[in-house]
This record gives sequence, structure tokens and C-alpha cells, in this order.
Amino acid sequence: MDLAFLHPLYEHPGPWASVYVDTSRHTEGTAHERELTAQAMAGSLAEQGADEATCQAVRSAIEDLRHSSEPHGRALFARSGEVVLDPPLVRPPRGGDWAEWAPLPRVAPLLELAGEDPVCVVAYVDRKGADFELRSSLGREDGPGSVTGRQWPVHRTSSADWSERHFQLRVENTWEHNAAEIADALAVCQEETRADLLILVGDDRERRAVHEHLPKRLHDLVVEAPHGTGSRLLDEDVERARAEHVRRQAEAELERFLAARTPDDEGRAGAVEGVPALVDAAREHRIDELLIRVDGPDAHREVWIGEDPDQLAVRRTDLKVLGEQHSWPARADDALIRSAVATDAPALAVSQEEVPVGGLGALLRWK
Repeated sequence: MDLAFLHPLYEHPGPWASVYVDTSRHTEGTAHERELTAQAMAGSLAEQGADEATCQAVRSAIEDLRHSSEPHGRALFARSGEVVLDPPLVRPPRGGDWAEWAPLPRVAPLLELAGEDPVCVVAYVDRKGADFELRSSLGREDGPGSVTGRQWPVHRTSSADWSERHFQLRVENTWEHNAAEIADALAVCQEETRADLLILVGDDRERRAVHEHLPKRLHDLVVEAPHGTGSRLLDEDVERARAEHVRRQAEAELERFLAARTPDDEGRAGAVEGVPALVDAAREHRIDELLIRVDGPDAHREVWIGEDPDQLAVRRTDLKVLGEQHSWPARADDALIRSAVATDAPALAVSQEEVPVGGLGALLRWK
């Protein structure tokens, strides 16, 4: 997950209000329920010590969602009477609505709730052209593009006559020409939308031809759907393809992490795990990718932070040795994410038990 969108959260000191709101339920009473949620979340923050202006900003932001049709939820991060960031979620928050007041924004849940939302271009392919459709967790969007190829000849005949065999060749040429045009248009569409996945829907031959004409750099992004020409891909089919894409990516990164734990010929490992080693790597700006198992025991372990992202230590006295006079306790996962954001390192939510040890790990960069 690219963490660049979190930069605004670290441009000002805390404390911060972090609120996760479930918008997945839609009934006749939704508007009233959201107003009650707004009141409850503001009250929870006030009980934790949040200032009145920030509580009111959060309450107003949730009340603004009372008529929202968002399918999953929203996260809100606020300080000093202002909601600084409010990203939509790609799945509802665990356990429903909740709020927290802490020195750092509570961003680690975003790795599961807002991250890894592959954008798909679905291409409905036939012999004459293709229609493209954009899909994400927020639904479908028609109109990212279409292509119309040569319209004649596209159908074979059954005759063995020489002239008919010549006609058959022209049909084959038309199919190949149209497949190439579709592939070119699809490649442009992928570049413009930055789609993570291309789903080809149509008859076997047409799907295969388009796939073969796509640039090699896109081949690993292609999924061929087992639906006939003209069928519209169901939401369940798209979600299955998106989930499989995320799973493959996570498995590949985890394998890279496991391999990097073995020291090289110079005795240097390319990956570390555990809070002390990660704190050292964060202070030295050596985290290349952060791996977090959200329910891991080390994720909520207490560390100490200063005002700057690289002011991070396992013990408070360590910060004083580094010359930092002001310090606050924070969760290890959120403190490490702050450091990762500062050095433009991505983060990945992993689910495999016991890897990384304690639930926190990182691939390293070397200076």
C-alpha cells in the first residue's frame, strides 16, 4: 500500500482523533442512526480527553454521512477542530464504529480497511470490438473506453471452394486486426486509469487473441473470465478476481521477506522483524517496505516517539540520550507507519500466522 496519502497527518503534532465509521448498513432509519453514531463518537472522544472543537468537527463530519450510500465506511482523522483526512474504506471496520484519542493518528487499520483496492478494467470482447468498464470496491463505472474494429468480414463459411478459402483467410485477418486494435486500446486504458487488473470477457478465441497482442508488461495483470460473449460480469466474479490478485501480491512480498531474512555473503540480512530491530531501522531510514500483521502481539506494543518521525525508541530514556526532550507513548505499528511515510516506504498487511515474528517486519534498504 502506497502511504503517500497519509502525509497530511504528520505535518502537525498531535494528539489526534481517529474515528472509523461503518456505512455498510442502509435502511429507512439510516439517517437517524448516523446522527446517533456522530453523537456517540464525539462523546467517546470527549471522555478520552479530546478538545471540544475536535469533537464537534468529528460529529459534524459523521452527520454529513447520514445520507451517504457509501458501501463500506469512512475513516476520519482530526485535530484542533479540523478533520484533516477522511479516506473511504474498502470494507467495513471490524467491530463497527469506534474512536480513539492518541498522540498519533490510528492509521494501521487502514492497511486492511482502505488498502489493496485493485482497480479493474473489464473488457467485453467480441470479433468486432470491445467495451471497457472500470470496476473498484466502490462499484462500476462505464465509459473508460471502447474500440470498434473492422466490421467485415468476421464470420466464416463452411464451403471448401477456393474463393471461399480465400474469404476465410480474410476473416482470419480481420479477427487478428481487431484483436490488435482492442489490445492497443486496452493498453492505453490501463495506462490512463492505472488499473491493477485487466479482465477479458468473451469467447475463448477472442480473449486469447487480445491477450497475446497485449504488451508483455501487462500479461501478468490479465485474467480471462469464463463467460460467453455479451455477458456482463457479476460483482462476485470481479471481487473474486480482485481478491485473488491481492492474495498473489501479498504472497509474493511475503516470500521476498522470508528469503531476505537470510544473511548475504557480507553477513547482512535484507529483512528484520521484532520491535527493537525495526525501531533501529526506522531511525536510520532503512525501511524499504513495512509488513504488519494487524492482530500481531507487537503491533500494539508501546514505544516512545518524539516530534519527528525518526525520533523513535523502545524506551523513553533512549530518546533522551538522542537529545529529544519531549516524548510520548505510542503504538508500535502507528509509530513505524509514521516513519515509513516520512521515507516514502510502502506498507503491506499480511495474514500468515507467526510471520513476521510478533506481527511486525520490514524489508530493508541499504545506504
